[in-house]
Amino acid sequence: MSKIRSKVAAEHKTYEEAMAGINETLEKMGLDYLDMMIIHSPQPWAKVNQCEDGYVEGNRAAWKALEDAYEAGKLKAIGISNFQIEDIASLLETTKIKPMVNQILLHISNTPMELVEYCRKNNIVVEAYSPIAHGEILNQPEITAIAKKYGVTVPQLCIKYTLQLGAVSLPKTSNPEHMKSNAELDFEISTEDMELLKNFKKIKSYGDSGVFPVYGGKM
Repeated sequence: MSKIRSKVAAEHKTYEEAMAGINETLEKMGLDYLDMMIIHSPQPWAKVNQCEDGYVEGNRAAWKALEDAYEAGKLKAIGISNFQIEDIASLLETTKIKPMVNQILLHISNTPMELVEYCRKNNIVVEAYSPIAHGEILNQPEITAIAKKYGVTVPQLCIKYTLQLGAVSLPKTSNPEHMKSNAELDFEISTEDMELLKNFKKIKSYGDSGVFPVYGGKM
């Protein structure tokens, strides 16, 4: 059975805005509860890296709305997305319920291990979105060579990589064959290769997706 998730808009930084967003989502979907809802970003997209206080109070207010909705049975799990260590730390100072997940950009060539370890230490599950780097990792011959070494596709290698980091991998595809292939992960990446992949050179461009803050190196 599929899980139904949604997000509190990055721009909603008051309790009232966040709660209205939660209730509106439930109403539009005709549901009594959602399996999970997360704060989409610690900052509004138009203000990424432009606010000195990082919207600390706004995030705390939005989180309080999630906590209340969770306690009311409207949400089965609550979390955050694109939150860095300092964002999480400031949130934890006032939370009644810890974030259950942090959904972050995590893939070969973009592996923020300090953030991953911080989440693990605080029992926050890391979810890796765009584990195939929005397709750009397919253009890296070194990664193709490693995939061939294991007799797998590049997407399979990328997904397995995030899983071995202890994250939940969130590949995105509408192709049934790709979905099937993405689940065929009966292999293990060696410790040596994991270290190589953790330190793989940064992808310089995400192509057309580079216009979004998360792909433009701003998060």
